[in-house]
Amino acid sequence: MTAPVTTPEIERFDRTERTVHWITAALVGMLIATGACLYLGQLEALVGRRELIRNIHVVAGLSLPVPMLVAIVLRSGRALRRDLGRLNRWSADDRRWWHRASRPAAQLGKFNPGQKLNATFLGGALLAMLMSGSIMRFFGPFPDSWRTGATSVHDWFALGIGLSVLGHIWFATRDEIAMRAMRSGPVPESWARTERPRWYAELAPTAARNDPGPSQPDR
Repeated sequence: MTAPVTTPEIERFDRTERTVHWITAALVGMLIATGACLYLGQLEALVGRRELIRNIHVVAGLSLPVPMLVAIVLRSGRALRRDLGRLNRWSADDRRWWHRASRPAAQLGKFNPGQKLNATFLGGALLAMLMSGSIMRFFGPFPDSWRTGATSVHDWFALGIGLSVLGHIWFATRDEIAMRAMRSGPVPESWARTERPRWYAELAPTAARNDPGPSQPDR
């Protein structure tokens, strides 16, 4: 009897990274839902309990950076720290990726340029939301002009974040391999080798050790 052929896999996101991603996603979802209730009168009237919704919104907003900050300092956050460094590095191949004609020749790392740009925007936008939201909530020390400006900044960045999150979900649902990696961690080695060759080159020694090789028939 022939043993089943197994497809070699490489871990793309470890447990710490996946935990941070899903907790952050839950907090962002809570912020979008409660923010919509606070901003849209029809939703507020439907849900009611404005003060409770506002308190949930504030707590979720203040909690948003906590999972990332905690994970960064943990020993188990090594992969997360490396990935944050990757997201901040741009190469000539990243620039090639933006042009349709040269995109097939681009040798990408772990993240494509669209993912890097989205992560950069979300990081900056969420920081702006945290600062403007803090001024709106704890407005006592600030002049009225600051509170008015913070409200405008908060509203516009909320719209941008909402569109960015929708785009992120849309692209993620179109890529089953990427979705599986964020759910359980690994991706097929063949995918890494063809779609993310620079990242695969970094991991090639580890991939070689994990490769079970050709299956042998049972005797």
